[in-house]
Amino acid sequence: MKAIKAKPFFAGIHPKGMKELSSGCATERMPDPETAYVSLSQSLGKPAVCCVEKGQKVMEGEPIAHADGAISSDVFSPIAGEIIDIKPMPGANGATETYVVIKGDGSGQKFAYPPLENPQAEAIKGRIKECGIVGLGGAGFPAAVKVAPRTPVDTLILNGAECEPYLTCDHRLMLENTDEIARGAKYIATALGVDKIVIGIEANKPDCIEAFEKYDYIQPVILKKQYPMGSEKHLIYVTTGRKVGIGKLPADSGVVVQNVATAFAVCEAVEKGKTLYERILTVSGQAIKQPKNLWVKVGTSVKNIVDFCGGEAFPPKKVIQGGPMTGLALSTYDVYTHKTTSGVLLMSEKEAAAEEPTPCLNCGMCADRCPMHLMPMQTAFYAAAGEYELAAKLGNTVACIECGACEYTCPAKRPLIQAIRKTKAYMRAKATSSAPAPLVKPVDQKGRSAPTVPLAPQGEGEKKNDGKEKDNG
Repeated sequence: MKAIKAKPFFAGIHPKGMKELSSGCATERMPDPETAYVSLSQSLGKPAVCCVEKGQKVMEGEPIAHADGAISSDVFSPIAGEIIDIKPMPGANGATETYVVIKGDGSGQKFAYPPLENPQAEAIKGRIKECGIVGLGGAGFPAAVKVAPRTPVDTLILNGAECEPYLTCDHRLMLENTDEIARGAKYIATALGVDKIVIGIEANKPDCIEAFEKYDYIQPVILKKQYPMGSEKHLIYVTTGRKVGIGKLPADSGVVVQNVATAFAVCEAVEKGKTLYERILTVSGQAIKQPKNLWVKVGTSVKNIVDFCGGEAFPPKKVIQGGPMTGLALSTYDVYTHKTTSGVLLMSEKEAAAEEPTPCLNCGMCADRCPMHLMPMQTAFYAAAGEYELAAKLGNTVACIECGACEYTCPAKRPLIQAIRKTKAYMRAKATSSAPAPLVKPVDQKGRSAPTVPLAPQGEGEKKNDGKEKDNG
């Protein structure tokens, strides 16, 4: 189908893309790690439950942990070898996770489910679940839940926006595996019982747009180059004109969104019986010698990935796992990839935000650029005082998608996302416990734990709204 233009949405930002560092790099396959460290926390929701023991032999792709409930996913061995340890270790975000440590034996033995012949909806749903497929755009929501919505849907949207700066792995996948993505989309559509398939691709990827125009059952939509265009709610609005309210799911508006890499994984699961134990990711930044797009096994160390790309060109100012807007800054290379790891970025001092935060200017720029029409300064003001309930109420923090646009645009370089995440953590703890919520220490201007500070007057710095602005979320 001929591509059409998307609707615009309010606010957002236009950061420098830096895609040119790796967009021309065809994908390469990284050698298997000698030892893989596989976390049991591989998706949104509960960690999987280990089903192997120390000393057990496993094949590549074999289940090593099973989902614990609906919002969880199976975990698989990325290499053939022996389980040499099962232990708690710190993850990229500092939280302790249980890891299964597998030493490779070089046998290359592989596990796979039987391919599905002419699969129908229920068979596809079952295969997606047993292969542990999750959303590969970053959030890691179990795909099996998405393909079984509680309300009827009529449209499947493929997310090919890849709006995060630096990341180009989806771009390369759309170019090199177009047919597999298209077939995967058809399997997902069959599972959902829908005929309409839309793919949203940012205008900076004209080669991908052209590649998908050859399918008569997929409607390409040209997205404006704007961040966070890949956000689920915004992608739905600009491609279909539908809005998803706060606290609602996309299915409530008749749509389901899946990343293009997820569609590729579904194709492999249906046609080859392949479980999800590897993924494509981007290695980029001015401090890496050789930017690349790589197929990497889950449980590979960041150190091995950096070494495979020639090592550091010079000492980086910041190392990020994921994209620069939503990823995690790493304190060490001794962390390991997950199903949701989309990138490893080594950033120079010029690229990384290295300025010291200063007090809020009450300029309102964070609110002006917020794509969800929120007031991040209010969350930050009250979180700094430890008043998390007021922070959540006045900043409407529950609706925040943590895209980082507020912090990116803040001239004072305040740690707004840190304040938002602390507020959300406090409110989650309060909601899940009958006891008082645990103490979450206030944060100072640099995001560190701090004593209570004076509150800004209520309403100070609030964004004026004369009712003319539209809720594009």
